[in-house]
Amino acid sequence: MTISAPARAVHVLAAPGDRHDEILTPEALDFLAALAGAFGDRRQELLKERRRQAVRLASGSPLDFPVATSAVRADRTWRVAPPAPGLEDRRVEITGPPERRMAVNALNSGAQVWMADFEDATSPTWDNIIGGQLSLLDACRGRIDFTTPEGREYRLGENLPTLMVRPRGWHLTEEHLEFDGRPVPAPLVDFGLYFFHCAQHRIDAGHGPYFYLPKLENRYEARLWNDIFAFAQDLLGIPHGTVRATVLIETVTAAFEMEEILYELRDHSAGLNAGRWDYLFSLIKTFGHRTDFQLPDRARVTMTAPFMRAYTELLVRTCHRRGAHAIGGMAAHVPGKDPGAEASALAKVRLDKEREAEDGFDGSWVAHPALVPVCREVFDGVLGGRPHQLDRTREDVRVEAADLLSVRRISGPPTEQGVRTNIAVALRYFDAWLRGQGAVALDGLMEDAATAEIARVQIWQWLRHGVLERGAVLRVLDEELADLGAAHPWAALDEVRELFERTALATELPLFFTPDAYTRHLVRIPEARS
Repeated sequence: MTISAPARAVHVLAAPGDRHDEILTPEALDFLAALAGAFGDRRQELLKERRRQAVRLASGSPLDFPVATSAVRADRTWRVAPPAPGLEDRRVEITGPPERRMAVNALNSGAQVWMADFEDATSPTWDNIIGGQLSLLDACRGRIDFTTPEGREYRLGENLPTLMVRPRGWHLTEEHLEFDGRPVPAPLVDFGLYFFHCAQHRIDAGHGPYFYLPKLENRYEARLWNDIFAFAQDLLGIPHGTVRATVLIETVTAAFEMEEILYELRDHSAGLNAGRWDYLFSLIKTFGHRTDFQLPDRARVTMTAPFMRAYTELLVRTCHRRGAHAIGGMAAHVPGKDPGAEASALAKVRLDKEREAEDGFDGSWVAHPALVPVCREVFDGVLGGRPHQLDRTREDVRVEAADLLSVRRISGPPTEQGVRTNIAVALRYFDAWLRGQGAVALDGLMEDAATAEIARVQIWQWLRHGVLERGAVLRVLDEELADLGAAHPWAALDEVRELFERTALATELPLFFTPDAYTRHLVRIPEARS
C-alpha cells in the first residue's frame, strides 16, 4: 500500500523496540503525517473551544440543548446507517487493554464485541502503545497465540467477537512521535496505525475497521472524527461508510448534543454508549465549583439516581429513534475467592444489567470474562432471538435540561470511609499507572483512569466546599501511602504522592491527571532521533 509522501514527515523520537518496525513502517508514518497535517490545527481549535466553554459554564452560563440545532432534533426523517456486519448483535461487549494475554482472554470470552482500549485501560508507555498495535495486528492475522516462559498457553478459540478499538482522547498527545515540531495527537496515532495496518484485514474478514470514540464534548468534535474517517477511507481506497464508530457519552456537555453527534457521524455511526464513570467525573469537573453540585461518596451515586436515569433513558430514546444501538455501562466486578461476597457482587451486576435491558439498551459492557454469562443471560431474557431492540423507541421518555443536572436529591457530605476509599483508589491506581498498568483490580473492582479521576476530583470538590479539612486528607494520605509501601515495596511513593497533590489538592482543578503524569513520568526520549 503506497501513500504519496507528505511535505512534512513524522519523526520517531523513541529507541527501536522488538518488532516496532512492523508498525512504524515508512508508509504508516506517512499516513500519520497526512492525518496530522490535515487535522492537527482543527484539534487545537476544538481544545481551545473546550476551555472557552468551561469558562462560560464556570461563570454561570446555563447548559441547555443547543438552539442552533433544534431543526436537527425536530427532523424525524434522518437516521444513521444500518448496523454494519458484525455489529448487529452487541448484547455483551468486553473491554480491556490490548495487552497480549488479556487480548486472547477477551477474544475467547464469548462476548459479541471486544473493545481494545488504548485510553482509560492503558497506561500510555511507548511499549504499551506499540505493543498494543502489534497485538491487534497479530489478532487480525490470526497469529496472536503464544506461550509464556512458565509454559502457560494462550490460544484463540472459534467464534471470535467483533473487534472495536478505542483511541486516546483529543486532550492527549504522543510525545514519541513528532510532526512539524510538535507531538502527534494521540488519537490520530492510535486510530491511524490500526486503520493503516488492519482496516483491510477486517474487511477481508467480513467486518470493518470499527471504533469507540472517547470524551467527545460536542457535535464539532464528532464532525472532526467524521471528516477523519472520510479522509482516511479516501486515502486508502476504502469505500465511504466502511468505518463505524460508537461514541461514548461520558461528558455532561455531550449529553445535551446526543442527536447532533449521531447526525454528524450518521454514515459512520454505530450508536452511543453510556460511559457512566467518566460522566460522573465530567459532571464534577464541570460544576465542581458550585455548592449545588456537591456529590456524596461514589458508592452512593448509583445508576438509579434521578439525573443518571435521565441521562441513560435519554440516550436510549435518542439512539432508537435514529436507528442506532444504545450500549450500557461497565460492570467492573472482578471475581474473588469469598463465595458470599462473590454471590452478592454478581447479584448487583445482574440487577444493573436487568435495569439496562428493561430500559431498552441493546447490550452492555463487562470488564472480566466471568461476567459475560451473567450479562448474556439477562439480555437473552429480554431480546430472545432478536439481535437488538431498536424497535423500542421509548417515546414515553421526556427529559428536560434540568433533569440532566438535578443532583440535589442525592447531594450530601462525604463519609470518613468514602474519603479514605477515594484516596486509596487514587494512590493505588496512580502507582500502577506510573508502572505501566492501566487496568487494575482493587477491592473486587476493575479500576481504570475514569474511576481514578472520580476519586481525585471528589477529594478536590469536598476540599473546595469546606466539607473536608485539608489536614484530614493529609493524615489519610500519609496512612494510605504507608499501606501502599508495605504492600508494594517497589512503589514510587514520592512520585505517587506528588501526582496526588498536584491533581487533587491544588487550588485550581487540573482537567485530567493523565497529561501531566504522562509528560513527567512516562516519556523517555533518547538523545538519538530516527
